[in-house]
Amino acid sequence: MSTSPAPDETHNPWQVLGSEIKYQNPWIRVREDQVINPAGNPGIYGVVSMKNKALGIIPVDAEGNTWLVGQYRYALNEYCWEIPMGGGPVELDILESAQRELREETGLLAARWTNIARLHTSNSVTDEEGFVFLAEELTPGPTEHEETEQLHLWKLPLREAVEMAMNNRITDAISVAGLLKAERYLQQRAAAG
Repeated sequence: MSTSPAPDETHNPWQVLGSEIKYQNPWIRVREDQVINPAGNPGIYGVVSMKNKALGIIPVDAEGNTWLVGQYRYALNEYCWEIPMGGGPVELDILESAQRELREETGLLAARWTNIARLHTSNSVTDEEGFVFLAEELTPGPTEHEETEQLHLWKLPLREAVEMAMNNRITDAISVAGLLKAERYLQQRAAAG
């Protein structure tokens, strides 16, 4: 138990002297700020701003199965299993974007949607905001993959996907957080009756 007083969560110890956009494309913008840091010394701080909200979806059917998406991730130079996910333009409703992503990547439509998580993926270098939805009451349909996607779908029990996250076979931050929160949410809902 902590005996120290609560911090002032509204106080920003950083002072920004100036900002310059160093790079941007349709998905990201990289900004370099000239700053006075919390110790009072001059320095720089780089921030990667995302032009989309990060959206993850955990589809769960009546038998407790979910779907993972496998794809080669260019930035990591490795193959990854993760939950269906993508970006939604900041000006659009996040649920509408999540529904589109689930349909595009898995072909699934869901009649029941629950927002189970809001998160920041790497808050020391990016302002990316992510949301995870639980999608239930599923109906299958055709996929609509983008040209940059070579996706493989894997239907498996949710508990096995959670175990993959716990054993580091799934390492994507949104997938790990989403799977753990989905499992807990479903357990609590079942216990509440």
